[in-house]
Amino acid sequence: MKQAVIIGSGIAGLSAACYLARAGFSVTVVEKQDRPGGRARLLKEQGFSFDMGPSWYWMPDVFDRFFTDFGYKTSDFYQLQRLDPSYDIYWKEDKWSIPANYEALRKLFEQTAPGAGHQLDRFIEDAAEKYRIGMQKLAYKPAHSLFEFASWEVIKAAINMDLFTSMSKHISKYFKDEKLQKLLSFPILFLGALPENTPALYSLMNYADISLGTWYPEGGTHGVINSMFQLALKLGVSFKFNDEAKRILVEDDMATGVACRKGIYEADVVLGAADYHFVEQHLLDPAHRNYNNKYWEKRQMAPSCLLFYVGVNKQLPNLQHHSLFFDTPFEPHARDIYTNPDWPDNPMFYVCCPSRTDPTVAPPGHENLFILIPVAAGLDGDTDVVRMNYYDQVMARLEKRLATSIRPHVVLMKTYGVRDFHTDYNAYKGNAYGLANTLQQTAFLKPALRSSKVHNLFYTGQLTVPGPGMPPAIISGKLAASEAIQLITKKQSIHR
Repeated sequence: MKQAVIIGSGIAGLSAACYLARAGFSVTVVEKQDRPGGRARLLKEQGFSFDMGPSWYWMPDVFDRFFTDFGYKTSDFYQLQRLDPSYDIYWKEDKWSIPANYEALRKLFEQTAPGAGHQLDRFIEDAAEKYRIGMQKLAYKPAHSLFEFASWEVIKAAINMDLFTSMSKHISKYFKDEKLQKLLSFPILFLGALPENTPALYSLMNYADISLGTWYPEGGTHGVINSMFQLALKLGVSFKFNDEAKRILVEDDMATGVACRKGIYEADVVLGAADYHFVEQHLLDPAHRNYNNKYWEKRQMAPSCLLFYVGVNKQLPNLQHHSLFFDTPFEPHARDIYTNPDWPDNPMFYVCCPSRTDPTVAPPGHENLFILIPVAAGLDGDTDVVRMNYYDQVMARLEKRLATSIRPHVVLMKTYGVRDFHTDYNAYKGNAYGLANTLQQTAFLKPALRSSKVHNLFYTGQLTVPGPGMPPAIISGKLAASEAIQLITKKQSIHR
């Protein structure tokens, strides 16, 4: 059996491990943490279970496709519940509950701005086509070069994807109301780049939100991670937890193994599923790197974030599963993330309260709160004092909007920020979401998933194709594994 070693057990690493094992590889995954999941790890304490990272379940079709590839259905591993409302948005003066039902949402748009309901129909019809093209023609391509997209079918699809139109211009073409524009821009702001710097093709995320829906997987994000982990174990994958990769061993431009803290694992192929920058810049000699420091310094990063995991010994019936607090000016916070990186004075923030849907994530009568403030990657000054200042600020706003006290009822509070992303995940500049979704960092303009210097070394995860997020990470793992399988198959054919 051919030996594959994967560095990192995040979603992309788990995906790649499953595909390689299915193809007959003996797969070893080395992981510095004590459990799988990477950024999607689980924190358990005092009867609370916190998903440490991703909390939105969008694009269920990608998860379905993954499990189908191995002869299963998603429901063989966990059940899904569609959230309704999908989420709440807190504006300065009021609150919107975003209904799961399309006709109800259309009515909300129409009430906000006459004619906006019809415009939503047109906008979603366009977004649906972008989603179809994006997922069928583009997302599952390894994006080695422009020529990969050179067929007339793909070129025509790319034109229809509005690659050279920004999201802000695209949205404003349909909607003039400022709140509606912000509603449709929120996936971009929190996950990628300024709407004016993001290609309009990413309106496919609005289709994922509005038409495909916001779901909650049984057990939360950890339920997904555990399902992928259990599938990998069924396929024979071996996991080495609490063992950190120290060096990729290279001989004659071929990776021969991975030297870890606890030993050396020999390999016919190596996949870097940890932070791309770390794997390349710290585990390889300069001669074996695709990119230099100058290249990385020029990359535009998506946000990092400041997180609070909060356990409360009372229930908060007015708080939905997902809530976005857009009750402060949009532009100053966006500028502090993307234009002139700085700690925001009056940030927007997001609250997840999974205990509203799943009582198993908190003790009886308690609530589980996950609070996220997007901040610029690479910020200095991530101190405990700074964190507590933001904690008090967002909790005061949360208490005011819910008209109830919360802080006196907090029985558990943990913080997580830029310095932790760097320490725990070796994340470049402490990033949380990878690269910003700009045109200059799309498809083949992202860091390549195959090394140009080490012939059997591959990369997967949020810093390469197709990008950040749980569904793209699953796809990225499949792409990297497919490339590795093709390499070995080609070598075996030559030898025969």
